[in-house]
Amino acid sequence: QVQLVESGGGLVQPGGSLRLSCVVSGTIFSIVNMGWYRQAPGKQLELVATITTLYNTNYTDSVKGRFTISRDNAKNTVFLQMNSLKPEDTAVYYCNTTWKAVRYWGQGTQVTVSS
Repeated sequence: QVQLVESGGGLVQPGGSLRLSCVVSGTIFSIVNMGWYRQAPGKQLELVATITTLYNTNYTDSVKGRFTISRDNAKNTVFLQMNSLKPEDTAVYYCNTTWKAVRYWGQGTQVTVSS
């Protein structure tokens, strides 16, 4: 059974930083691509960043230069380092992967950017 468990969310002031983690089990982590999504209140789910098995990364325009996705295959973990946070980054953040044609999601972690 594939499981994804996010952590690291919280309340931060504008301009602050947070580091999200997602631990994956039940799959061969090193051979799956990983992604971070977010959903703000009243808005659709949005792809934030992805990282492939070859460590190629991609970001949505609104977070380029501020967020960094990375992975540690030895720890079965994907990270999202978020710097220079803005109020519009407030959302529930989810990690995601696909294994044997099935998409899996974590439970989400709340990020709130507010003064």
